[in-house]
Amino acid sequence: MDRLRQRADFLAVANGARVNSPAFVLQSLDRKSLDRQDLGRDDSGPIRIGFTVTKKNGNAPERNRIRRRLRELVKRLDPVSMQPHHDYVLVGRRDALSRGFATMLDDLRMAFAKPARHTHKGHGRRTGPKTDGQRTDGSKPGPAPATSRKPD
Repeated sequence: MDRLRQRADFLAVANGARVNSPAFVLQSLDRKSLDRQDLGRDDSGPIRIGFTVTKKNGNAPERNRIRRRLRELVKRLDPVSMQPHHDYVLVGRRDALSRGFATMLDDLRMAFAKPARHTHKGHGRRTGPKTDGQRTDGSKPGPAPATSRKPD
């Protein structure tokens, strides 16, 4: 099992399937289903996994602790439960600090076992009906509210 290290790989996995848990989000991407010309490499390699924790989850020591706990979860997980030719990203949440380790391990096993919810992220496209600036009550939106400024 290898690690994901490049930002482009993390972004590619972010557009794949995801499974939510209180302590983390598991994102996955089947490399076999991707067009090989897009990545410019052979995707028959080993399973790769990456770990990320955003700054909203706390200061650096807390984020590092979350990341360490996620890495240990993956070490203790049976690699057979992971699908071959897949990339995985574990996005840590704040609950990973206080949640029991055995509970998190069970959550991770269930996340790998459950069918993932696939989300296609649009590139700036709207999926809802076109409104042409109209509100649901038929009125048009007014100007933005003015902000008060103190005189210099």
